[in-house]
This record gives sequence, structure tokens and C-alpha cells, in this order.
Amino acid sequence: MTEINAVTTLTRDGDVAIITLNSPPVNALSANVRNGLFEGFKAAGASDAKAIVLICEGRTFIAGADISEFGAPGKPSASLFDVQEMMENSPKPVIAAIHGTALGGGLEVALCAHYRVAVPSARLGLPEVALGLLPGAGGTQRLPRVVGVETALEMMTSGRHVPAPEAFKLGLVDELAEEGKLKEAALAFANKCVAENRPLVKISENNTKLEAAKGHPEIFANFRKANARKFRGFDAPEANIKCIEAAVNSATFEEGLKAERTLFGGLMSGAQSAAQRYYFFAERQANKIPGIADDTPVRPINKVGIIGAGTMGGGIAMNFANVGIEVVIVEQQQAPLDKGLATIRSNYERSRTAKPEETAKRIGLITGSLSMEEAFKDVDLVIEAVFERMDVKKDIFAKLDAICKPGAILATNTSGLNIDEIASVTKRPQDVIGLHFFSPANVMKLLEIVRADHTADDVIQTSMKLAKKIGKIAALVGVCPGFVGNRILGQRQREAQKLVMEGAMPWDVDRVLYDFGFPMGPFAMSDLAGLDIGWVKEKSHGETIRDVLCEADRRGQKTGAGYYDYDENRVAKPSPFTEKVIHDFIVKSGANPRKISDEEILERCIFPMINEGVKILEEGKAIRASDVDVVWVNGYGWPVYRGGPMFYGDLVGGPAVVLKKMQEFEAKMGDQFKPAPLLEKLVAEGKTFADLKG
Repeated sequence: MTEINAVTTLTRDGDVAIITLNSPPVNALSANVRNGLFEGFKAAGASDAKAIVLICEGRTFIAGADISEFGAPGKPSASLFDVQEMMENSPKPVIAAIHGTALGGGLEVALCAHYRVAVPSARLGLPEVALGLLPGAGGTQRLPRVVGVETALEMMTSGRHVPAPEAFKLGLVDELAEEGKLKEAALAFANKCVAENRPLVKISENNTKLEAAKGHPEIFANFRKANARKFRGFDAPEANIKCIEAAVNSATFEEGLKAERTLFGGLMSGAQSAAQRYYFFAERQANKIPGIADDTPVRPINKVGIIGAGTMGGGIAMNFANVGIEVVIVEQQQAPLDKGLATIRSNYERSRTAKPEETAKRIGLITGSLSMEEAFKDVDLVIEAVFERMDVKKDIFAKLDAICKPGAILATNTSGLNIDEIASVTKRPQDVIGLHFFSPANVMKLLEIVRADHTADDVIQTSMKLAKKIGKIAALVGVCPGFVGNRILGQRQREAQKLVMEGAMPWDVDRVLYDFGFPMGPFAMSDLAGLDIGWVKEKSHGETIRDVLCEADRRGQKTGAGYYDYDENRVAKPSPFTEKVIHDFIVKSGANPRKISDEEILERCIFPMINEGVKILEEGKAIRASDVDVVWVNGYGWPVYRGGPMFYGDLVGGPAVVLKKMQEFEAKMGDQFKPAPLLEKLVAEGKTFADLKG
């Protein structure tokens, strides 16, 4: 055995040279890895071996680039292009042996091998689009040459990880190996290549599948049109498409590669990729809780109880059944229980992601009951999901305290009530925590985990691990009205309503926020949810715009009218009725409506959100600025290509710019714009929002 460097060795098995890479945890393409590969292929090529196998130790093949090196000062090393050239131009067949994942740069390396062998559990893909990038080492030029233009478009713009059996059918993998016998299969394949004198297949020279797309620009036009909604606002998907167009239309591989490098450079230096790379690390950082060690024991969760079979309770139940955890739902009456269970069954049966037998299994894990005493005596976790009334919740928790076994976690799904007050009616406040799911709970990724004053560390650790198990992205927050997400949302909602009373129309506000990147604006969202949520007809006396709209039976999309008018396809258009209602309220208030610019609408809605985020951090209700961003990206549709409100604050100039604007608004419009003291401190100390790390 020859040790090439700390992460690479070169060994022999008969006529086959074996380059083995071992750089935990995922063999990312760091400088050490690139150097090891370059020198390994150089040495193998100079030896008397007749074939070369590249294989990786650990849980995966090369999982991708070393993102920590992005933007960092480079140290002398072989480039990825150097490694690829050494592989592709090897005078001996090179076989990449793939297990785990071959993603991004990892697949770009594998595409420079002459052949690829993989175990069925392996997955291959070019997911750089999720980081606001494109494959920058020839992947955009090689992949369509292997799988065809249409498949390459889908793979690169979705970032999908393709299972090895599918990759085999596409020609991306040349042979499937038996699980656990990858090395033996790769060696056998290498010896077969030698015995049969197989050609050295260079993907870069194979234009057959590109030729089929030449002269057919409609392939790209149709793809753009079909995915316009999904790609809205993002730069990276379009750049990926342009690279594949370049592969088809360029005279040579090198010409296409030049287009790829130019487009990659534009994305790499742009704000969107910076935001998406920041978010990549922010999501992972949110799992790290200061003061709670990774090896903190967790409580076993084998059975979950849920109080409330409504939309939220049913959605929560599905999360646990999806991962094989038994669930029992309790309601007060049979009719709502039956309705809730029927809705769950319907949701599962409409799903296209699970096989029928899997759907049946999940439905079978969810049962209903009218008795808390009987249903919850053996649950490990119970989640209360009833409407937001403190007296109701306290009554429930007092009962749970008496019913549930010692060590059971008692959780509330409240969206903003004081969990310390809820916990105070129990004799086990250490077992009480907030698990704030977002609606629809079986779809939305965010889970705000709310730590109360007495919540035990192992309850927090269990909740964080459980969130990951059920496919949620968790952020630990503290007790305060609205917690992190809704508290910040309140700032935006207040300003949206005020702007309307100053002269902006609802569709003006919605358009600005939609163009910023939100899925929809606050007024369109109200129409979708229903204006009559929380509205009581008997107590309504036309005191607000919403009151007047509801009294006119304009309750949102479901009635064909709300803030907007809707056609039979629920397509919205500005409403003269709403405009008159707003005008009447403005006249009644004695105000003078004015023309409000898009810039003011955006700043009025966004800057107070950033300021509130700073207050939350100042109070210790969020651990770090990036956690606030994780909440807003996953729970409220903040565009990931803008990073989150705190990242965006730095993007537009940092604390100094936000402070100046808040002071300007405060002088004109009052104390609601008062800057957070910590914001002033950040400016005085020359720090950024990113410096707020708990």
C-alpha cells in the first residue's frame, strides 16, 4: 500500500490499481482530497496496472464540494479540473465505485471516469441549484451527454438525487453491484474492461444525445414555461438551463465549458447564492443548542396522543404515522372525531408519494377516542391542539398532569400563549414544552420548539431529535407573545394595514411583497385563509375594513370575494368594492390619502420585522440571528434566495442602514418604529446582524 497523502491510498489487486479515498465525514472535495486524487491517478497511471478503480471509505462516495472553502483564501492544491483531466485522459480504464451519494462535484468526478459501478442504494445528482449555483466543473456539459437534454434539465433544476437503479436505466451507471460487495464488483468490472479491451469512454466526446436536441429550441421554451411558477425569483435554475442550451448549441465541449464557467462565476459572486449558502449552514446550526450536549439522553417516543381532531390535530398526527409512530387522537364528541379521521384518510388516499400498502399502514397507526383517561395513560408524548384560549388549555393540562405516566412529555401547539402559565397548573413543569406546528401541519416544514422556564434539557433534546425524525426543520425559541415567527409577522401585518389607510391599495402592498419573493402578500393570504376567521357576526358593527367586507359576505376566496374579486377559477383581480370601502374609512378618519412608492411599502413592511428580530435576540427568545431566518424561510415563505430577515438586513447595508430608516420612520410616524437598543449597540460597535450568535 502506498500512502498518497493523509486521505488517499494506492493499492493493487492483480492488474487493478485501487485509489481509496477516506476523508470523513463525506469525502468532500477539499484541497487534501483533490491533491490526493490528482497524485493517486498520476501514480496509478505511471504504474504497470492495467485498470484503475476509485472507491471511497466511510458512508459515502464523494458527496460534493467542500462548501467551507467557498470564498475562503485558497491554498496551493490541484484544482478539480486537474483531477478530472487526469482521470478522463488516463491511458487505462478508470472505474468509479459508488455507494452512498455521488452529488455535485462528486458526480462531476464520477462523470470523468470511463465507467461507473454503483450499489442499488446509492444516489446520484447535481443539487447545486439549492445553493443558488450550477455544477461548475463540467457537470452541465457532461450530464446531458449521458442522460439526454430533457432529463438533465429536470435533474439540474430540481437538484433531485437519482436512485442508482434509475441512474442505471438512464446510462449514468454502467453496472449495479450487490449491496455490500461494491469493491468486488468494481474489480470484476475493471478486469472485464481489460479482458475485453473496452474503449475508454470519454463523455465529453459523446454528442449523440445533444444532436437529438439541436434545432429544437422549443424543448427549452416549453421547460421554462412549465416551471415558471416554481422558478420565480430564482437566478440559478435559469443559469442551469442556459448551460444545457450551451451544451446543445456550442461547436465544442470546451466552448460549452466556457459558458458554464462564466455563468457559474456570475452566480457565485451574486447575492442569491450567498443567501442560499448562508441558509444551508443556518439550518444545520439551528440544531445546535448551547448548553445541551449532543449526547444528552432522549426519552423514547413510541406512542403519541393528540387532543383535537381538527385540521391542525389531524395534520400533526400524520407526521408521526408517516414514520411508524402510533397515534391516538382524542375529541369530546364522536362527530368531529369521525370527521377528523375521515379527513386524515382522505389526505392519505389523495397522496401520490406513498404506495397503497404504505398508506394503509399509516392510516392503521392512527386511532380515535373520546376518553383522555383511557387514551393517554400510556402515551410518551401528548400534544394539545385546541383553539387559542388560555382557560381551555390550562384545564386540559391539569387533566393531563393527572392522567399521563411519569416522564411523558406534555406539549402545546399554541401559536403564542404563555407556556409558563400553562405549565404552572401541572406538578411537572419540567415536562412541558411548546411544539408549534404550522398549517397545514402535514406539509409545512417548520416546527417552533418553545422552551419554557422549567423545561428539562432532555425534553428539549427529545423534541429536537423527534422533529428531525418526522421531517421537520426545528428552531428552539423562548416564551413571548407570538414566539419568534408570529411576533415578527405582527410587525408586517400592522404596517400593511396602516399603508392601506394612508393610500396604498391591498393589491399594491401584495404586489410589492410578491415581487420581493413571498408566495403571496398579506391581503391575498387573508382571502385564502378566510376573512371570517375569528370574526363574529353578532359582534360586528362595521368598525374595521374586515368587518365591512365580512358583513357584505366577502369572506375570501371561498365566497368569491374578499379584499379581491375572484372569477370561477379563483383568479384574483382588484375590487372596486374594496377600494370604495377603504376610501370611505380614510375619509371618516380625516386623513389625506397619498401616493405611496413601492420602496416605502417594502421598507415599511420589512425593516420593522428586522428590528423586531433584534429585540427578540436581545431578550434571548431566539438563540442566534440565523435561527430567526430559519423560522421565516420555513414557516412564512420568506424567499430563501434572500436568506431571511436578519441576513437581508446585512444584505441591504447592515445595522446602520436599518437604524437610520427606523429613526426616520419613528420621527414621522411614532414609537412603533422605535429602534431596538441592541440595534443601536450593533451600529456603535460596527457589528453586523450575523454577529448575533447567542
